Amino acid sequence: MTNYWAAQAWLPSGLASDVRLTTADGRFTSVAPGAAPEPGDHRLPGVVLPGFANTHSHAFHRALRGRTHDDGGTFWTWRERMYALAATLAPDTYLDLARATYAEMVLAGVTAVGEFHYLHHAPGGTPYDDPNVMAEALRTAAREAGLRLTLLDTAYLTGGIDAPLQGAQLRFGDADADAWAARVAAIRPDETLTVGAAIHSVRAVPLDDLPRITAHATGRPLHVHLSEQRLENEQALATFGATPTRVLADAGALGPATTAIHAVHLTPEDIATLGSTRTGICLCPSTEQDLGDGIAPGAALRAAGARLSVGSDQHVRTDLLAEAATVELHERLAGQTRGVLSPAALVDLLTTGGHTSLGDPTGGRLAPGAPADLVAIRTDTPRTAGADPSQLVLVAGSADVDTVVVNGVVRVEGGRHVLGDVGAMLGTAIRAAWEETR
Repeated sequence: MTNYWAAQAWLPSGLASDVRLTTADGRFTSVAPGAAPEPGDHRLPGVVLPGFANTHSHAFHRALRGRTHDDGGTFWTWRERMYALAATLAPDTYLDLARATYAEMVLAGVTAVGEFHYLHHAPGGTPYDDPNVMAEALRTAAREAGLRLTLLDTAYLTGGIDAPLQGAQLRFGDADADAWAARVAAIRPDETLTVGAAIHSVRAVPLDDLPRITAHATGRPLHVHLSEQRLENEQALATFGATPTRVLADAGALGPATTAIHAVHLTPEDIATLGSTRTGICLCPSTEQDLGDGIAPGAALRAAGARLSVGSDQHVRTDLLAEAATVELHERLAGQTRGVLSPAALVDLLTTGGHTSLGDPTGGRLAPGAPADLVAIRTDTPRTAGADPSQLVLVAGSADVDTVVVNGVVRVEGGRHVLGDVGAMLGTAIRAAWEETR
């Protein structure tokens, strides 16, 4: 049993003072506001929030940060750079890169991540002797970095609507939906790994396979890229006579267990459909800015009934606090008004919204029975000094995270990860990843 004490902590009822938290076996057993600290309590600085959920990650994309800005372009030209990296990554290099990427997330307060995993096979598409060796690398990386992993094993069966896989895409694809399902069935969950599923997009899974993959995902989280780019919508309308949202709805792929990623270019009917089905929506503002995707209608989706969360996606920055704040800032730009999403709503999409999308509706709460995850954010830094603690989510960033506890274990203290110098880990792993492309 371990006891923590916080001068201020964000409970399900809101910000509370003098909170004593007791943990045992990886969960909170008691959360008592208005309590005095006792000898032996671990005193936490600043304001304590529940652990953050990073709902959408492609771990290997971290190696692209700061390497794709030299010649402009679009999402589609950026994708060619990503394919060049994906074409050669080996399991050991993937492990090192993912471990460092996940450690950077933990430094930023992330206690659970959804990995949208499609780098399945060897170069050329030949399965490894262990068909899930790349997934196992992610399992090991998450365990060593100290966070929970929802492995969203991705069905990626075509290179575009009615187009074959080619080049680096061959590593992503299984022979068909049944082969994908059989491979995924061999991945065993454990106490820190949840096995989910993903439909890459309506571009990458044939129409007839969408219901089969959805059925296989019954009882698990199901994620899907949705309408990130206008071209996807145009192709779907030309081929299917329907938007990607309508295609997924007709396939039975939407609902509370499903999370749609990006959801930028939506019609009013799409928004109503996603809301009425209570489909989750993961917004990735830094990626949507970096790739010029556009601004997602987050507030409209939330008002329609969709559950919001955030993800760092390609990790152009690993700062979930900044992702959450940017959701509100995008709404201000789009609507020319302030305070569309309250600080409390932003905390929800950082915590409960994301953990629910990752298959754990008990996560993201400082409450008895919830996973013993917490993030202590300093209130005395140049960024946070003088801020109203109830509005900290709009001004703090990853550099202000002091302490991170995951499943009752301290993983970050004083802003330092237990693994040591995460920057050095990233530098070594990224250099090795790019050397393989030569």
